[in-house]
Amino acid sequence: MDPGAGARKERPKAREPAARLEKAKQRSAQQELKQRQRAEIYALNRVMTELEQQQFDSFCKQMQGSGE
Repeated sequence: MDPGAGARKERPKAREPAARLEKAKQRSAQQELKQRQRAEIYALNRVMTELEQQQFDSFCKQMQGSGE
């Protein structure tokens, strides 16, 4: 009975590194996705800030033109 029990324990151990490797790959892919999304959000924020500034400048010019 002992040799059979030992053999059963070895099988999960053989699969363990593959499962760990798969989990590590998933974590890495998830981390890369988060980094990409974060970069996209920062880029979008930069574009929106520039647009907002342009619109504000345009508004200020209109208000100066109307006031004079």
